[in-house]
Amino acid sequence: MNALITVLLVDDHAVVREGYRRLLERDAAIQVVGEAANSGEAYERAAALEPQVIVMDIALPGVSGIEATRRILARRPQQCILMFSMHDDAIFALRALAAGARGYVSKASAPEVLVDAISAVAGGERYLSPDVAKGIAGQTSSQAKLALDTLTPREFEVLRLLARGESVRAIGEKLGLSEKTVANHQSAIREKLGTRNGVQLARVAAELGLSL
Repeated sequence: MNALITVLLVDDHAVVREGYRRLLERDAAIQVVGEAANSGEAYERAAALEPQVIVMDIALPGVSGIEATRRILARRPQQCILMFSMHDDAIFALRALAAGARGYVSKASAPEVLVDAISAVAGGERYLSPDVAKGIAGQTSSQAKLALDTLTPREFEVLRLLARGESVRAIGEKLGLSEKTVANHQSAIREKLGTRNGVQLARVAAELGLSL
């Protein structure tokens, strides 16, 4: 008999987590061993529970699932993380994979796709849901998206928080950075994206779906 695939669910909505738990536990090969509502809880429970797979949302309170992935893998490089997000844009998938995620599934996917993805990444494979794979293959070459690709992982995280209306001080507290460092990142982001002020930066971020 094969061992169960243990899973940690990370999503900030309790009702959503419950729905995923019920879905996954219909499969006899999967056991949900824990849940987390934010990146801090995810970091702690990944260490305590040592799940085989972490199913991680991107849009978490505070730092994103992408940043949480980076932090977890810094401590546990062998950890298998599967992104499961409302964002089906190639930009998010590519950033998640660059951070070390083993796969990426959009929440628009059929329920069985998540189950298949968990089995695949637990077995050492990479997995992209069909819609995400199609988006990556046909990624637009717009100037804004090309510029976005030049951002470092830290700049991308700062931009995501700026797009959500976070202040420089708040971003510094969430990322463990000084206000001056965040301000420097903000300046670098504006230069790379060709924006002169916060309003233009917010507009570009909205166009790219980063303010969701």
